[in-house]
Amino acid sequence: MKNILFAGILVFSFSLFGQNNKDVSYLKIKQNSCIKKKGDFLTFKEVLSDSRCPVGVNCVWAGEIKVVITVYLDKKIIKEETLTISETDSQKNIAWFSQYLRADNRNIQNIEVFPYPKEGVKIKSKNYYIRIAYVK
Repeated sequence: MKNILFAGILVFSFSLFGQNNKDVSYLKIKQNSCIKKKGDFLTFKEVLSDSRCPVGVNCVWAGEIKVVITVYLDKKIIKEETLTISETDSQKNIAWFSQYLRADNRNIQNIEVFPYPKEGVKIKSKNYYIRIAYVK
């Protein structure tokens, strides 16, 4: 009994040391809005497809959402990029966004597209936005 109690206390104490109090902030990119950075900026142009598994539905896979991001430099389009936002493309997308964000916003934790689909509810195109979580 003492061994079980000791093991429980040991596991609990390690879990306390594993806690991380990071100061997470968020950037929100709405459609046709931008994040400015010294003459260049990003716009969330459109959603091409949204195959994410809706809340309330059991799916075989989580799905993905494809979006188009436009990069401007001095009011001129320099690149349009189609990104697939999913668990499998997470690191690639973090690297892509990091090259266009200010240095203090580059420690990106995750990228999500909202709103998340719900069973039987159609999402209007104008309601989509991208949320980038980063640690200061």
